[in-house]
Amino acid sequence: MEPQSGLPRCYRHPDVETGIRCTRCDKPICPQCMVSASVGFQCPDCVRNGSGTGHAPDANQPRTLAGGRVAADGRFVTKILIAINLAVFIAVQVAGDRLVDELSLIGLAFSPGLGEVVGVADGEWYRLLTSAFLHQEIPHFAFNMLGLWFIGGILEPELGRIRYTLLCLLSGLSGSALVYLIAAPNQPSLGASGIVYGLIGAWAVLARRRRSEMGPVVLFVGLSLLLTFTRPGISWEAHVGGLVGGALVAYALLHAPRARRNLVQYTACGLVLLIDLGMVLARTAALT
Repeated sequence: MEPQSGLPRCYRHPDVETGIRCTRCDKPICPQCMVSASVGFQCPDCVRNGSGTGHAPDANQPRTLAGGRVAADGRFVTKILIAINLAVFIAVQVAGDRLVDELSLIGLAFSPGLGEVVGVADGEWYRLLTSAFLHQEIPHFAFNMLGLWFIGGILEPELGRIRYTLLCLLSGLSGSALVYLIAAPNQPSLGASGIVYGLIGAWAVLARRRRSEMGPVVLFVGLSLLLTFTRPGISWEAHVGGLVGGALVAYALLHAPRARRNLVQYTACGLVLLIDLGMVLARTAALT
């Protein structure tokens, strides 16, 4: 919807009116997004896709909707995350259950019959993150990697690499923290579902921020939660924790005021981290 002044809104910053358009694709761009070219200005998409050759060497660096730098490869971090998951998955197929016992999310020490497996309450906090990159079965691995690829491909270009990385890590940690807080202490948990559901929550926030049609997004989120609570063997705590954590982080990243953008964004990420750590500390105190 056009503002009453008659000026269009920047296609990357819907709250900013502008009279400037990209000389290549004619999309409206605000001063923060425009990149100097030999003739006029170009948008970050045209620069990223290679259409913008010829822009001035000292041109302003275009920024994403969240204030990050626009990168040529919009799935760079996503590819790295998938590669890490794939490497761990292959290692599990080679090493077997021994590696799963060492990396999965276990709350308190238990004996599976052959030796003792220790958990987060015993000081192995690394399990809160390693479990988020761990898969045993091909369908589980494939489903999570498809979600990471498609939804991550939407979010990474809009957030920038650093902010997108923070979103993924905090989503995975939030999912693990809620599992540790609520689930049975000797119940193993693994998988990148916390990260994927965090991306789902962030996608909903992004769609709202861009004033997109929310019907399909709400339907997708609803179906995802329906699968979470109706399929057996699903760690719903990881899904809900990741969804809430990802939505909170995304809201801070996408709605921070420009004048204090970095301060607000990184403070909010720090607060989510503190909440996660608080849950972990509270649960550890109760178990030990």
